[in-house]
Amino acid sequence: MEEPQIVSPGASTPTPKVLIMMADYGHDPTETAVPYTAFKNAGYDVKFSTETGRPPQCDKKMLEGFTQKLLGAKKEVVHMYKKMAVSDEMRHPLSWSTPGFSLDSYDLVLFPGGHEKGVRQLIESPIVHSLVVDYFPKTKKPSRKVIAAVCHGVMVLSESKDANGRSVIHDCVTTALPAKFEQVAYWGTRVVLGDYYKTYGHRSEDVEASIKKILADPSQFKASLNPGPFTVEDEQYNYISARYPGDAEAFAEEIIKLFESFNRIV
Repeated sequence: MEEPQIVSPGASTPTPKVLIMMADYGHDPTETAVPYTAFKNAGYDVKFSTETGRPPQCDKKMLEGFTQKLLGAKKEVVHMYKKMAVSDEMRHPLSWSTPGFSLDSYDLVLFPGGHEKGVRQLIESPIVHSLVVDYFPKTKKPSRKVIAAVCHGVMVLSESKDANGRSVIHDCVTTALPAKFEQVAYWGTRVVLGDYYKTYGHRSEDVEASIKKILADPSQFKASLNPGPFTVEDEQYNYISARYPGDAEAFAEEIIKLFESFNRIV
């Protein structure tokens, strides 16, 4: 039986500082607003960052019209998103392209996903890659720094490579959007939405394939086709990943639990 953990008497609990990295447009509202709301409710200090400090907007297809009703954010998430969108932190994000910008002052750096092609601004940014290459090693346990990514957000990490061409998650266990999830969404909506569900266009490789090829072993990619909540935490680094919007709540909960564990002793 696992020994109970207790909070160290007299220990102060610092407020975690969170940075949500985003493209100007296109991220999934559920993968952004659900963690944001959970962190705010937990009392975390949350900031956003875009390339030039422009206020980000999530994918409108997931927020309005028939696409929202059929495939998009749930009504309660749309409400969360609207509240997040008028927050001071989202209306006045930081600029990750500012000279000297660093992730070092943040306890958690989070990368939401999204299918819309605008998210490629973040996935492909050499500046972001450099920031991640610098930050990721600092999350190695027993560090208290954390990095987290969901769905296409994991591609930011897979594309962030060191001088030897190795991705920062080369030796990690991870998940991301499963190929079967992506294929069902794409082929099921192609007549109406074209290649919307393929961020890199028709015939481009699935997210799962793009992640597996940069891992030391493809078996490090963990996936479940059960639509219920599923997250993966690496054993070496404070790195948590999730698959798609349906995991967003559990994703946020696991991150919060990890921070809570930092302030306990056995």
